[in-house]
Amino acid sequence: MESRRGPLKSAVPSNVVSPVRRCSRTACGRPAVATLTYVYADSTAVLGPLATYAEPHCYDLCSEHSARLTAPRGWEVVRLAVDAGPTRPTGDDLEALANAVREAARPQDRSQATREGDPVEVARRGHLRVLRSPEP
Repeated sequence: MESRRGPLKSAVPSNVVSPVRRCSRTACGRPAVATLTYVYADSTAVLGPLATYAEPHCYDLCSEHSARLTAPRGWEVVRLAVDAGPTRPTGDDLEALANAVREAARPQDRSQATREGDPVEVARRGHLRVLRSPEP
């Protein structure tokens, strides 16, 4: 974008946003592997696998910071097993999803025998259907 004085410069340098979640600790740029949550009513800190979504009251930690985590005096730290399994869908998951999409896209067979008195679909537009009642 240009103005009369020349190209506009951003006041804040723009960095490419990484899709990888980073450790919440200040000045730590390592990828997060665990999520820390506090249960204040029980004086408990729970450290478990990386949450599916970043939540405002949870903290993502890298492997180093999650290993060194300590809690305040009188608090208990509960460490849940961090799943080292695949984070991406497996082939079976993708195949099941593809089959579900194919099934949903398959045209309905209108020649199926319907019970007498059931309305018959004659047209469709998006999620709306036009039904005709069978003649008595």
